[in-house]
Amino acid sequence: MSRIGLKPIEIPQGVEVLVDANNFVTVKGPKGTLSEQIPRDMEIKIEEKTLTVVRPTDNKKHKSLHGLSRTLINNMIQGVTNGYEKKLELVGVGYRANKQGNKLVLSLGYSHPVEMVDPEGITVEVPSQTEILIKGINKQLVGNYAAKIREKRKPEPYKGKGVKYAGEVIRRKEGKTGK
Repeated sequence: MSRIGLKPIEIPQGVEVLVDANNFVTVKGPKGTLSEQIPRDMEIKIEEKTLTVVRPTDNKKHKSLHGLSRTLINNMIQGVTNGYEKKLELVGVGYRANKQGNKLVLSLGYSHPVEMVDPEGITVEVPSQTEILIKGINKQLVGNYAAKIREKRKPEPYKGKGVKYAGEVIRRKEGKTGK
């Protein structure tokens, strides 16, 4: 029994959800518009200000798609109303970030600065030299871009230097000991 798939989704004021015959869902809200193809087997019902996803049978495939479909639609509704954000921190001497137009320039201890162009639909802010704030309405794009930035210099376990998510705990290892 899918506990997530059975939960109804409340549609907030100012959000419009459109579902066509092929289960192509479009969500319009104050922050923008998102659309996603939901598996055709799932049935999407909109009644007044609630949306429910119903699976046709109890076979394994339909059970697995039930919660996924509901979560995808819920993420779109949350994105167009509140948006998503990820915060990254740079830890290490000389590690810093700055913005140049639509480019994020990172100094991560390499012999050259690492430049990354912001993807469409994503805004990147640098409140301080050691903090990066990634914002957008698409949860998947925000998380993916944050992971790409973190990948440029993952935190190492000995001194904890690198790019890490805010609130991430780095498991530390003990270094070599002398005689």
